[in-house]
Amino acid sequence: MTHWFHRNPLKATAPVSFNYYGVATTPAAAKVCNDLRLSRTRLLELFTDSSCNPEMMKNATDLYFSLLQGFILSLDDSSQECKLRYIQNFKWTDTLQGQVPSAQQDAVFELVSMGFNVALWYTKYASRLAGKEDITEDEAKDVHRSLKIAAGIFKHLKESHIPKLITPVEKGRDLEARLIDSYIIQCQAEAQEVTIARAIELKHNPGLIAALAYETANFYQKADQTLSSLDPTYAGKWRKYLNLKSCFYMAYAYCYHGQTLLASDKCGEAIRSLQESEKFFSKAEALCKEYGETKGPGTTAKPSGHLFFRKLGSLIKTTLEKCQRENGFIYFQKVPAEAPQLELKANYGLVEPVPFEFPALNAHWTPETLAAFDLTKRPKDDTAKPKPDEEVKPLKEPDIKPQKDSGCQIS
Repeated sequence: MTHWFHRNPLKATAPVSFNYYGVATTPAAAKVCNDLRLSRTRLLELFTDSSCNPEMMKNATDLYFSLLQGFILSLDDSSQECKLRYIQNFKWTDTLQGQVPSAQQDAVFELVSMGFNVALWYTKYASRLAGKEDITEDEAKDVHRSLKIAAGIFKHLKESHIPKLITPVEKGRDLEARLIDSYIIQCQAEAQEVTIARAIELKHNPGLIAALAYETANFYQKADQTLSSLDPTYAGKWRKYLNLKSCFYMAYAYCYHGQTLLASDKCGEAIRSLQESEKFFSKAEALCKEYGETKGPGTTAKPSGHLFFRKLGSLIKTTLEKCQRENGFIYFQKVPAEAPQLELKANYGLVEPVPFEFPALNAHWTPETLAAFDLTKRPKDDTAKPKPDEEVKPLKEPDIKPQKDSGCQIS
């Protein structure tokens, strides 16, 4: 089954040369700086390379982050922070707020911003694979795994590294808890979509499918509620997606719950459950139209035309017709006025983020290398200070087109 996922654009960043002339006083210190520059450039190139796979991404991220840790970690395991932490100013845009960057002179800001982009890359890789019409079982597993890895990275950033930033995160920016939480929940919900598709394909118990769909719908609703206090100019399109997916999976839940009721000879209740499924499906269809008309960062798509959407519509229709036929021939049961309460709990298939840790410090960082950075030789006129109105060029993503009327990039 093909899937369709909304994606916000990648974060963009200003170039960083890591050239500390006079400060890096030995060849070993200069080499670390050169390796940092090259590995950062390579990682940024991979974000927009459609041939990049998880193994390539992991190798590139492990190299860059292991080198960057030398600007953050203390080499002697003391609580004292590294003297290089504040040597460089880093600028990053946000996934929702266009091309005006946030800037912090802090290597931890670089660590969490780049880490955030790595997580986004995993979601985009999953989306590219999931959109294929002839997706294989191995590819479906890759989609599932990539979304869980992304959720784990977001979770790790939120719990272990963003709290270490000296400058508090501005409201509505990527590193704020509301946005991070929404990304985590969305990744879990989308991974569960893959689980549901697999369960349907293998004709698992309708009760299990209904429970998984109900849990997934609740995930999407929770992600939407998390964004509810954000400016709709930025978050409106994203929220339409979360809303329509919540309605879509409620329609799934009621559809398969109806099958469970019919199997238990509760045909009247089954019909009412299918009618409720129709109602949620119609609501999801209306939200698809609204999604397509909403301006802002996000995917340009007509989700109601996607195969995953059309298949559910057909399934609801045929299942309801079957229940009505059975009721007319066999059961003659009254159809309740109230829809059945869904109190479903899935015992299998629920998705948890894959635990993530940044790599260990690169072996090129030694006490001698660190000592070779002489901060007293920094130029007094620090030209690295941020220019608040400076724009950073967006990354040219393979699946991106500019949306002229919003000034945002879409993917």
